[in-house]
Amino acid sequence: MKRNTLTRPARSAAAENAAVSGGPAWTFLTNHAHVLLCIYRDSGIRLREVAQRVGITERMVQKIVAELAEAGYLAVEKEGRCNRYEVQRDLRLRHPLESQHAVGRLLDLLSRDS
Repeated sequence: MKRNTLTRPARSAAAENAAVSGGPAWTFLTNHAHVLLCIYRDSGIRLREVAQRVGITERMVQKIVAELAEAGYLAVEKEGRCNRYEVQRDLRLRHPLESQHAVGRLLDLLSRDS
């Protein structure tokens, strides 16, 4: 009789780092924020590289990019075989607690060198 085994879902980079360091397995920013930040820093980045940096699958990055584009936060322009992205900096953050701030302010803050 063949035994059914459940596979554990792949852990994010943050969860892997937390497991190694003994720290918490959560972060303050969502995957949407991480993806948007990667694209903001490099408008020609490949989604495969975004997935590696964020620690999620390429398919999940594609879904997030589609959601961000549908909501108006990203403009996607085809350049040959590649895409170039433009973040719409003036749009407001979506949650009522931070909706008075534009997404560009958050991205600028997270992109500054300390």
